[in-house]
Amino acid sequence: MAGGVVQRFGKWFWNEDVWLPPNFTWADIKNTEKVKYAQFDDLYYGFLVALVLLVIRYTLERLVFCPLGVRLGLRQRVRKAPDNHVLEKAYLSNGKMGTQQVQGLARQLEWTERRVQRWIRQRVLQEKPCTLDKFTESTWRFTFYFSIFCYGLYTLSDKPWLWDTMHCWYDYPHHSVTNDLWWYYMIELGFYVSLTMSQFIDTKRKDFWQMFVHHILTIVLLSLSWACNLHRIGSLVLIVHDFADVPLEAAKMAKYVKRQRLADAAFAVFTLCWLVSRLGLYPYRVIYYTMFEAVKVIEMFAAYYIFNSLLVALQFLHIVWTWMIARVALQAITSNGVKDLRSDDESSSQEDEKTSQNHDSGDFKRHKSRKAD
Repeated sequence: MAGGVVQRFGKWFWNEDVWLPPNFTWADIKNTEKVKYAQFDDLYYGFLVALVLLVIRYTLERLVFCPLGVRLGLRQRVRKAPDNHVLEKAYLSNGKMGTQQVQGLARQLEWTERRVQRWIRQRVLQEKPCTLDKFTESTWRFTFYFSIFCYGLYTLSDKPWLWDTMHCWYDYPHHSVTNDLWWYYMIELGFYVSLTMSQFIDTKRKDFWQMFVHHILTIVLLSLSWACNLHRIGSLVLIVHDFADVPLEAAKMAKYVKRQRLADAAFAVFTLCWLVSRLGLYPYRVIYYTMFEAVKVIEMFAAYYIFNSLLVALQFLHIVWTWMIARVALQAITSNGVKDLRSDDESSSQEDEKTSQNHDSGDFKRHKSRKAD
């Protein structure tokens, strides 16, 4: 019964009139002994690749990137606040506590007010993102983007549609898939699936929901383009997107280890790459050709409009991020350096720890001065 329902739904959803040009059926792009086409079942491998990438990521972060960050001067996460059921319950219920609450807790625990305040500060720092964690996350993304961009260039360098976008539509949908392109697609799909999975446990970012929407759009685009044999235009979307992400992550890494000149230089390269790829190549070599030139070669079908809508939605996100990048660039010009508005939602625990230590030191000196008087 359930199997029949699923089968009927699948038949309804994958209606050939929706996903393929007129007069074509799924049988036209079935694998043969001589020709290999993109198959929907291939997408399952993308989710397996995501799990493999997560294992590789956390292994590299633990064994390579974290020790590298420490060697470059970053400290491990601040100490956890000592276990205290009463203070933990009060903190979870009230968050920031006023003077009266602190005094009440001090009397209840027979502690000094200073000791209670110190525990609260340590508990707050415990939840803030650690600079070392940010560094390892950015180093992983830099490693992946650099590697996949190089592999993408290698894969597409001998493909005609890299140089002439109209080849994405000539003889469509009879576009075979080579092994290198198959792996390129599956690795990219797996990466974005892994980012979506890990986003909820990684350092919180100011653009959390924009990034979440971006990842979902990318996964849907990759899946639909693969299922509809639109992998040629999909591969161009991938290579254009990866281009600017390499210097972006390099700028973040330099910022986290306080190499400000290097961060500024990498950010300048990133800004140039962003403008060329996201506001240049993507709208004029991808969107323009799919919206205005493809109609000269193929007959329109429903999936074509769905695909174009997703491409335009991605461009809208690019415009929003361009505005954020312009703010960063203006800040870099008018102040002492770059602070990436796309990266973090809060200051790091290490920076706040220094502030807290300075505050405690100042309190101690004032207390000592009053005692001397």
